[in-house]
Amino acid sequence: MSEHIIEALGKSKITIKDGKVIDVSEPEVEYCPLFDHHRGIKKLTKEAISENIQFRIDDFGMCTPQRQLRMKDFLSFGISEIMSTLLEKNEIECVVMVLEGCGTILINEPELVQGIGGRVSGLVKTSPIPELVSKIGEKNVLNPETAEIDQIEGIKIAIKKGYKNIAVTITLASDAEKINELKKEYPDINIYVFVVHTTKKTAEEARILFDNCDVTTGCSSKYIREIGEAESIKTVGQSIPIYAKTEDGKRFLELRLEKIGGEKPKKENPDIPYPLI
Repeated sequence: MSEHIIEALGKSKITIKDGKVIDVSEPEVEYCPLFDHHRGIKKLTKEAISENIQFRIDDFGMCTPQRQLRMKDFLSFGISEIMSTLLEKNEIECVVMVLEGCGTILINEPELVQGIGGRVSGLVKTSPIPELVSKIGEKNVLNPETAEIDQIEGIKIAIKKGYKNIAVTITLASDAEKINELKKEYPDINIYVFVVHTTKKTAEEARILFDNCDVTTGCSSKYIREIGEAESIKTVGQSIPIYAKTEDGKRFLELRLEKIGGEKPKKENPDIPYPLI
């Protein structure tokens, strides 16, 4: 039996077994502009979330052996879009990310990064789907037998494979601190940190994540947004802002802007998630 747990759509915890949504917790965010604009969801409820997740399962095979892995750009500005652009421009050589059915994986194809990261966020736990492991390639999966999620071990494998410029997506403050230790251990390796799924991070977690990242998304995070608005050296987006902490992060955002033809005009009163938590 294949079981997968994700957090999405307002920090709701969703359990999927064998291609069916079997449990959805109450969301902690009522409104997300992304799901309003793209799916017409005006209020995040358990029912709306269940329907959306089942739609993803039926549409592109999320959490199933039929999972579609490649995709062109979806958003103008999202973390997966930025990393795909960096691969295209040879700014990075691989991305350490996560995929349901595989856990932590190494990817070096832009359309794979987009198709994997752009379709699912907040993967908490997953179990092996052999068909997906085969598509990604066992050598690119941290642990094909367990589909464990461990971004630090994923970085170590990327280093062993000889990659010198590595991007990694993280959600945990503890991972940010461990990556700092890796940077000291491997001073000739560039490890670029992209923070995702920041909703409901504590003030302390937000501080650690922001201080140790290159780029972070604001999501519905009260504290990441507060820090980002005060300290970001480059901010893109209004509804779901993306902040650059480092000069590298700033360059990455600017490379993405260059690809899509610049920023859209800013709205006077942009829609934002509610509540920020």
